[in-house]
This record gives sequence, C-alpha cells and structure tokens, in this order.
Amino acid sequence: MRPTIADRVGHIANAIGSIREIVAGQTHDSFANNLVMRMAVGRLLEIISEASRFIPPDMQAQEPGINWRRLADLGNHAYHRTDAGLLWTMIEDDLEPLQTFVERIAKELKR
Repeated sequence: MRPTIADRVGHIANAIGSIREIVAGQTHDSFANNLVMRMAVGRLLEIISEASRFIPPDMQAQEPGINWRRLADLGNHAYHRTDAGLLWTMIEDDLEPLQTFVERIAKELKR
C-alpha cells in the first residue's frame, strides 16, 4: 500500500525532528567538520525530499516560503555535489517553514 499524504507529512515531520536533534548546539563549522553528522542530515533531507515530491502542488502553494524545488532537487543530486554549505543552508532556511507547514497540514488532514 502506497503512503498517504498524511503518511508523507509524518515522514517529513519525523525527519525534521531528527535533524534538529542531531544539529542541536552545532555551528556551521562543527557541522562541516563532522562527516557522520553531515551524512545523517543528508539522508534525512533526502527523506524529506522524496516525501515532498508527493505533496500536491496546491498544498505546496499554501507555503511559498518553502523552497520546494531545492527540497525536491536534493534527492536528485549527484552525491559529490552535496556539500556542508548546502545542507546547513537547508537546515537554517527550510526547516522552520517546513515544520510550520507540516503541523498545519497534519491538523487539516485529521479533520
């Protein structure tokens, strides 16, 4: 059985929570210098990327503050081009609006 939109929103929410736990207290430099942390965050962002591709465009349009294209493209990247700077930018710029979005959508889907 294919995941529902609610399932995918849940996957995104769980990945965001895990990323926040991993990077808590980190700086850009400490993150950039920790290969295991970067790989873990990269994988979690790939999960978000994959799930985000199944969020309908009309739902995505409700949150223009999210760079949906960058999220979707992350899963299509060449492995050698994902660097610490891109991942850190996504952590700083994308997680908060994405968290707000998934919380709102989760409430709407429960109705």
